Amino acid sequence: MDGLRWLLLFFGLLVIAGVYVYSRREKARPEPEQTADRVEPPLDVDGAENVPDVTDKRVSDDDAPSVNSDEVQQKIVTLRLVGRDGGSFRGDELILSLRGIGMRHGKFGIFHRFEGSEEDKTIFSAASLIEPGSFDLSNIKEQELPGISLFLILPGPVEGAEAFDLMMATARTLAQSLDAELLDESGSTLSVQRERYMREEIIQFEHSIKVA
Repeated sequence: MDGLRWLLLFFGLLVIAGVYVYSRREKARPEPEQTADRVEPPLDVDGAENVPDVTDKRVSDDDAPSVNSDEVQQKIVTLRLVGRDGGSFRGDELILSLRGIGMRHGKFGIFHRFEGSEEDKTIFSAASLIEPGSFDLSNIKEQELPGISLFLILPGPVEGAEAFDLMMATARTLAQSLDAELLDESGSTLSVQRERYMREEIIQFEHSIKVA
């Protein structure tokens, strides 16, 4: 049962990351040129915009989404923080810890570390391990959370190795303040060797997209 639970949580986080990747691409995509005789379609009666259905997107390090030749290849790097011995975090304490290290609640209801004050430049993010991954701040004091996932999407606003080092420093600070266990993307204890390997993978990935 534990293995199935981790698998379901992992796929839930991939959905969040997939939506996040999709939104970044849509934002970066240039607007089509408008002709003089073009007529904008009216909004619906509620004035709501149509939102594309991206709930079935799946993104992982080994299964990157297919892209057109003019789109940038992307990579997601993930860490987990969980309570020791199957424990959990008090919701309010977790949120205070995230805010205390400079992370801010934002898009998709999760926390982000931005480059400076520019909220469109996300270095890495933190999502809950409870599906769908967002944090409900309205009743956070009553919540007990089993852990969080920290993830970054490359390429980002800073160099990949620098972003990974920042995420690792954040993860270690949180692990100490919350008495948490730091795991890799597969749920195994993060060793020094695994950390070095992940960092080297990032460097190789960024080199590959620069020479592509």
